[in-house]
Amino acid sequence: MFPTQDVFTALGLVLVIEGLLYAVAVGSMREMIRQALEMPDNVLRMGGLVAVALGVLVVYLARL
Repeated sequence: MFPTQDVFTALGLVLVIEGLLYAVAVGSMREMIRQALEMPDNVLRMGGLVAVALGVLVVYLARL
């Protein structure tokens, strides 16, 4: 059975964290987006892959 409750909990936490960043640090988030637009695709892709790997590791360690 697919753990639907866990998926929605994780999605909710992501939205809370993202929302807090935009609500509390609007200027910093704008600057970060501006900088990301100037980065080459391969740098953004590698950063995304690193984030995915770290996320999988955190979930794995949390489930031990």
